[in-house]
Amino acid sequence: MSFHLSHLPNRSQKPRDCGLTLALDSGYSTRQAEDFCQVASGYVDIVKLGWGTAYVTPNLDEKLSVYENYNIPVYFGGTLFEAYVLRNQLNKYVDILHKHNIRYVEVSDGTIRLSEDKKLQIISSLSNEFRVFSEVGSKNPNSIIPPYKWVKMINNELEAGAEKVICEARESGTVGVFRPNGEIRSGLIDEITDQISIKNLIFEAPTKDQQTWFIKKFGTNVNLGNIKPQSVIPLETLRLGLRSDTLFDFYSLDEELNTKFVTAPLATKPSQEKSSNR
Repeated sequence: MSFHLSHLPNRSQKPRDCGLTLALDSGYSTRQAEDFCQVASGYVDIVKLGWGTAYVTPNLDEKLSVYENYNIPVYFGGTLFEAYVLRNQLNKYVDILHKHNIRYVEVSDGTIRLSEDKKLQIISSLSNEFRVFSEVGSKNPNSIIPPYKWVKMINNELEAGAEKVICEARESGTVGVFRPNGEIRSGLIDEITDQISIKNLIFEAPTKDQQTWFIKKFGTNVNLGNIKPQSVIPLETLRLGLRSDTLFDFYSLDEELNTKFVTAPLATKPSQEKSSNR
């Protein structure tokens, strides 16, 4: 930090298991990646090369080296995984991950359709070699998965070996846990977090309003994904109560109260009113 300010939230430190910020690199050049890391590496936990951008990115190894030099793990987007699975070439995809020293892998079926058993089998197999983030939710805005099924799928994928489960929203924030207009399906999220620890979940939240909602709901150390590189530092100010949207949410002169509030947020059980907002 450039200077000191007292009574800030107790932000988790890198390497961290909660309070993760997953940044979305949607096609940065090596120079852009270097500039991004120079400014924001202290606040980025993982970088995802979105969709199939890793396939078409020139000088991919050079860019990966930039992130490695700043101790930021990288993984390839779930759509690239799906493209290889669609062609029955998962083994080739694994070879590519090994070639580029990728330690994380996203297992998703947001576009293709995998049977539940097949997806769990893949998660279990890949978890022997990689740190697996699975993803639940469809990229089709017309596909509505009932809350009980979200909970069941998430639990099953965690048991199969997923380190964390990503709740789908796309880079637009208009599917999955969000409605097509970007509104948060708060009843759905309440039902998920009533039964699953938020430490095991990563919520895709590409917009400031969505990030603010999750931080107000679950505290400064909620895991958030699909964060645009230019939004990483603004997000950190939201987490620390250094932006108007969260200025009064974490501030307290009572240090004990402040610490309890920001480090151990509790997911409340959904009320009937919230449940109707799915």
